[in-house]
Amino acid sequence: MNLQIKEEGAFKYVDEGQGEVLLLLHGLFGALSNWDGVIRHFSKDYRVVIPLLPILELPVKDATIDGLVSFVEKFVSKFQLKDVTLLGNSLGGHLALVYTLRNSANVKRIVLTGSSGLFENSMGGSYPKRGDRKYVEERVRYTFYDPNVASKELIDEVFDITNSIRKGLNIVAVAKSAQRQNLANEISAIKQPVLLVWGLNDTITPPSVGHEFNRLLPNSELRFIDKCGHAPMMEHPIKFNEYVDDFLKVAVPA
Repeated sequence: MNLQIKEEGAFKYVDEGQGEVLLLLHGLFGALSNWDGVIRHFSKDYRVVIPLLPILELPVKDATIDGLVSFVEKFVSKFQLKDVTLLGNSLGGHLALVYTLRNSANVKRIVLTGSSGLFENSMGGSYPKRGDRKYVEERVRYTFYDPNVASKELIDEVFDITNSIRKGLNIVAVAKSAQRQNLANEISAIKQPVLLVWGLNDTITPPSVGHEFNRLLPNSELRFIDKCGHAPMMEHPIKFNEYVDDFLKVAVPA
């Protein structure tokens, strides 16, 4: 679908639909388009809001989990978003958890899919080499169970990022920050209902990571999708939306 990207001050974002707020947070190499199927399905009954995270634009010293969570906090404050349901993929899930730990009263529910925060094998264990498009293409396809989900546009976008020294420094800085900030000793404090949707073939945050999140988050439920990698909302949008739909209807905060 053609997304209407709005711009106000330092913020670029998508804002579709009306009603209860679903705040979507994309991953390290993610984009607003990663959520196409979610926006199309849920904007009929919810207000779907997606900030474009400034991963590539932040000063390197601020290219951290804390720096990005601070950005999300400013975004939420700017647009006066209340009682949000957070949906986070990969790095976005990590941000959702830290945001909740800092702003618990403003979070109603959480959906995590392929979230970092405990363990992640980012980019298959190595960082893409500058100027090597074939290598980048292999690593991007590695994200998915079906490598054909990695469109030429997505591969070109990641190649552009990795081929820029400035952008590459930020990506590495954020990735290292995520690896350093392990949340295992903190997230048991999160009491909100949490839905974990995991690809059974996720090679970046394997199924064992989903099980560990399920063990540590006291009010969580875990759903797996077969023949699915690190981005279920892209590979299996119908099944992903079905799980989220059911969760939103029954998960009532304690």
